[in-house]
Order: sequence, then structure tokens, then C-alpha cells
Amino acid sequence: MGLFDKIKDNFTKAEFTVSPQKKLKTLSAEFETAFGAELVFYKGKQIADGALTLKQLNDKTTKTVDTRAAEGLKIKGSMKVGDAEKLFDEHFGVTVQIKKDGKLVPNEITIGQAARGEF
Repeated sequence: MGLFDKIKDNFTKAEFTVSPQKKLKTLSAEFETAFGAELVFYKGKQIADGALTLKQLNDKTTKTVDTRAAEGLKIKGSMKVGDAEKLFDEHFGVTVQIKKDGKLVPNEITIGQAARGEF
């Protein structure tokens, strides 16, 4: 990854905000618009219903989290994929995977690298 790409990832698309009141399909669409990669939500091992909100999906899981504390959670292109996925688990109690072109993105690369297909 070039220095220019790394700097750009720190500033580009830095305004992607995750809110527990948004529907999963809306969050996925916004994530794809922002980063050019797909955000897939899971309930257990099955893909979650896109009509649910993050809060509703959280209510269906056994993990107890305070979704009010997660309002305004921001995802940046400079974040590692694994760190972003972990934030969803910690703040909303849900499992997410980031995909690009139908393939799971490795946790060790940044979201910006994933958006450019650098994996």
C-alpha cells in the first residue's frame, strides 16, 4: 500500500456512522457506497434479515450489550477489517463480515485496501 493511499484512507469516507436504529440493508448499502465493499450481518451462522435494525438483531442474540453507548460509532477506511468487525460485536453484539467481489476480506488489511481489491 502506497503512502498516498494510506493518507487518503485516513480522510476519505471518514463519515460513515453506524447507528443501532438503522436497518441492516441500509447499513450495508451505505457501507458499500462509502467503501466499495459489502457488509454482511449474521445471526448465528445464518445471514440476518436485512429488514431488521441493528438493535432488533441485537435483541435476538444472547450477548447483552448496551446499544445506546454505540451511537455515533464511526468506521474509517484506515481501520483494519478485523478491528471494524470486532467493533460491531463489542458495540452491537452482532457478527459481521466484510466482503469484496463475493470473497471474504482478510482481517489483517485495511478497509481502504479491501475497497481497492488489494488482497
